[in-house]
Amino acid sequence: MNAGALFAATFLACLVEAVEATTIVLAAGTARDWRSTVKGLLLALLTLAVVIAIVGPAITVLPLGILRVVVGGLLLVFGLQWMRKAILRASGRKALHDETAIFEREAAAARREQRQSGPLGVTDWYAFTLSYKGVFLEGLEVVFIVVTFGANQHSVGLASIAAIAAVLLVTALGFAVRGPLSRVPENTLKYIVGVMLTAFGAFWAGEGAGAHWPGSDAALLVIAPAIAVYSLLLVLVYRRPRPVAGAPAESVGTSGAPSTAPEAGVPMADGADGSAPADSAATSGARTATIAEERPAPVSPAQRRLRAFGMFWYDFLIGDDWTAAATIAAALIVTAAVASFSAGAAWVVPAAAVLFLLPFGVRRAAR
Repeated sequence: MNAGALFAATFLACLVEAVEATTIVLAAGTARDWRSTVKGLLLALLTLAVVIAIVGPAITVLPLGILRVVVGGLLLVFGLQWMRKAILRASGRKALHDETAIFEREAAAARREQRQSGPLGVTDWYAFTLSYKGVFLEGLEVVFIVVTFGANQHSVGLASIAAIAAVLLVTALGFAVRGPLSRVPENTLKYIVGVMLTAFGAFWAGEGAGAHWPGSDAALLVIAPAIAVYSLLLVLVYRRPRPVAGAPAESVGTSGAPSTAPEAGVPMADGADGSAPADSAATSGARTATIAEERPAPVSPAQRRLRAFGMFWYDFLIGDDWTAAATIAAALIVTAAVASFSAGAAWVVPAAAVLFLLPFGVRRAAR
């Protein structure tokens, strides 16, 4: 990958994350308190700077082969997640990402919370924490993109410049309009970035495992368009008309006829389903005893925090489909085994993994 491609890839990927972070900050500041919001923003940036200072040098000391396997594998996990969601959105099976709706939802939730002060001279703790969490979580993905792209190409500085440029551009636009960045074609950007992450991930992971792609770096000029065309075919396969706004949704059974089942939460009269009325007192007593027996043991605050910390990193690194991550790991092991006999043929394994995982993930999510 040359310098121009590295800059463009990092810029576009970070642009998407910057749009989401800016929307959260604008919602917190507009609905609550700007001073507390800015303090949360600055502390999040300081935390991210510390993460970069620690992770950046640490990851660059890894041998190039191991670095490319780790970086490529993680990028492939990220890219396939982005691609799956992009395909579902484009095919009408998942709602489009709407920054205006997100802005209004975050602002409404912020207005409902009572104002409470906190440490560090913060007068509105809710605005502070909302801003901090939003910027840190989205910024962590920016850090991941910068470190992985930059370290793999031995150009963390250029990747950092691209990320800073994307963040500054979105921040300037966001504060200029003081509202959601709904005019940014974020769904299209997410699709493009998903293709790029998947292509770079498959290429680097395959190389790290010992595969030699035909044409070397020029193979990326084939891999990325091939993934894009393949994903568009999946969009056509799973395409479903989007519901008309305001049209009532009718519940249908498996036969296609309107369902006669009661709505969730609406109790049926005794015997309405063909069964005999039960003794309410006996049933209530049995239910109470069962609930008492199945009630989980109390969890301490420290255990909750540890569990939340672990789930955060699991979700960040593995995502919402562990089978994809496991399949990628298995595919890279097979790639290394094949490369020990024929490096020129080993690239087929990561390519086949992508061809399998994309429709497999979309099909599971669309059910």
